[in-house]
Amino acid sequence: MLQINENEYNSYYRPYFESLVKNGKGVIQNLIDSLEDILQTLKSIPEGKQLYKYADDKWTVKELIQHVIDTERIFAYRALRFARKDTVNLLGFDQDTFNETSNANDRDFTELIEELRGVRESTILLFKSFNDDTLKEIGLASNSPMSVRVTGYIISGHALHHVKVLKERYLQ
Repeated sequence: MLQINENEYNSYYRPYFESLVKNGKGVIQNLIDSLEDILQTLKSIPEGKQLYKYADDKWTVKELIQHVIDTERIFAYRALRFARKDTVNLLGFDQDTFNETSNANDRDFTELIEELRGVRESTILLFKSFNDDTLKEIGLASNSPMSVRVTGYIISGHALHHVKVLKERYLQ
């Protein structure tokens, strides 16, 4: 099993990647597998559920998908910066502000799914370009350390977290 050191991440992110590290598949295979899981779930969502939210203060299905897309782009950008040994502390982002300005609910559902696929395929190619040493590079995000490899695991784990939420709270 891969050993991830505590100096490679903020403990907040551990739930997103811990089980993925233990499965022994590696960053790239987890990115590939989690894409298949999320696409399979999204393709099963009926049109009548695309604007559904399980509570007034929660996102719609479309907004949730847009959130996964936006978050992946941000984390892939972080991975690239860390891989290139950038020492600048990268700021976080306000997911709720992103959601409010995303226009996700006005978008075509199929296009959202295709955008998610395209972003993930780009992320996979980015991580394929990193060698073992590069994957261990550590940068700073929101004043916390984060390695390139942990960033990749977080991308997969974050998407899988939202697949679970979709299944448990939106599709029941």
